[in-house]
Amino acid sequence: MLSTLLTVLPIFALILVGWLARRLGALGPHATTELNRFVVWLALPALLFDVMAKANWSELWQPGFIAAFAIGGLVVFALTVAGRLLRGAPLPDAAVDGLNTAYPNTGYMGFPLGVLALGPGAAGPVTLAMILTVCGIFGVGIVCIEIGLRTEKGRGSVAVKVAKALGKNPLLVAPALGALVSLSGLSLPAPAETFLKLLGEAASPCALVALGLFLAADRTAAPVSNSLCSLYVLAKLVVQPVVTWGLAALVFQLPSSLTIIATLLAALPTGTGPFMLAEYYNREASMTARVILISTVLSVLTVSGYLAWVL
Repeated sequence: MLSTLLTVLPIFALILVGWLARRLGALGPHATTELNRFVVWLALPALLFDVMAKANWSELWQPGFIAAFAIGGLVVFALTVAGRLLRGAPLPDAAVDGLNTAYPNTGYMGFPLGVLALGPGAAGPVTLAMILTVCGIFGVGIVCIEIGLRTEKGRGSVAVKVAKALGKNPLLVAPALGALVSLSGLSLPAPAETFLKLLGEAASPCALVALGLFLAADRTAAPVSNSLCSLYVLAKLVVQPVVTWGLAALVFQLPSSLTIIATLLAALPTGTGPFMLAEYYNREASMTARVILISTVLSVLTVSGYLAWVL
């Protein structure tokens, strides 16, 4: 449990820094939006481009692991979106909620916990899971949001509007360009790699500080349903890892090491991606902020319990 606590402690510290900065007046009321725009338009695209450009697809090609982890996340995402649509929620809001339940914090927590579970050999699967999360599940969420925002009469016009919007979205364009660089066999010049590394490493801390700023702001927000929030946290911390374990162990019959790491990564708490999208697209972010906080706190128990069970 101590190892898990030490891993999540910097997350709480960064959120607290943002909260204090807003409460003490160091940052103003527009800081949340502007800092989040920095993440969406600069830092996170740089990170996604860098990850994809450096990906060694021959080493990362593990179809069973890819299928188990990706399908596990997409099943939970789809169930959440369907449930929200049946309750009358707009598609953009349903998509953000889907990410609340299916977007694990693989980037920030995946590597230290993966190494704790499997040693240095976890680097490959964790990298692959991060790509699937930030480029795959995240991308599906963005597509759903854009479709919901641009729906109008006539399928043709909707398709054109969505295509144009997606073509301008840096969170989809950047990893696509990075993949082209990787597949072409080209290598980035050293100054370009340093630039991307410096800018990309700002994504997670800035997103967490923005979350703290949001939590500290005085605002009139829609009430958050405690029961719905509890369901989202349950889906993230229990349902997604159980589904992923079932796919990895029973359907694709992966080796025990890959099953353990796939389940562990699926069991991680909700990352900051859904919050960034909620803020960027001007959707109500109160639910997302609460799910991130509660799932991160409870993951100290759930992830520690899982590691104690399998190790």
